[in-house]
Amino acid sequence: MNDTKRLGRPRKFDADEALSAAMHTFWAKGYNGTSMKDLARAMGISGPSIYAAFGDKRELYLKTIDLYSDADGCEPIVRLEAEEDIRLAVKGFLSAVITYSTEATYGAKGCFLASCVSTSVGEVEGVDARMVKSIEDTDARLAARFDKEIAKGTLPTDFPSMDRARLMYDLRQGYVFRGRAGADAATLLSDVDDRVSLILTLPTGS
Repeated sequence: MNDTKRLGRPRKFDADEALSAAMHTFWAKGYNGTSMKDLARAMGISGPSIYAAFGDKRELYLKTIDLYSDADGCEPIVRLEAEEDIRLAVKGFLSAVITYSTEATYGAKGCFLASCVSTSVGEVEGVDARMVKSIEDTDARLAARFDKEIAKGTLPTDFPSMDRARLMYDLRQGYVFRGRAGADAATLLSDVDDRVSLILTLPTGS
């Protein structure tokens, strides 16, 4: 048997690049607003090739959510984890969130999960569980950063790591919402230092 025929034609596209292109298309147009023609055009491959490599539209959508959630390169979290000084780390996190909420080069601002995926919860099967996992994973990474400071002695032992992690997540989502509504970076950055103090200061009476 001819090996070439048995193995089939090799795919002439990069799967991760194609998924990234699909993600940005969903991000800009929403799940319902994105057609298979839109996806084929963005991904640079034919409809049959999309089905063969990624499944139908729903399966492709879920794969783009997994791609986004599994990426370690979420800039705000990278800045939080990389900066040794906790105050600068929290400020860097919030500043990065504001930047990606007010500036975009691909037609969509903010976070893919908040801006697009959250609108399809309860509508597209498989999205709900992915959203819950992503939120829990993010909360855990943020809390772990505070726990590191507790271990170093730069934050008190009774610092509420998980509560402040959730506060940071909620602030992030608020910035995303304001950015998509048209708020500019300068306005949102003007009170970042106050937000940092709110996150790092223990409640009165603690």
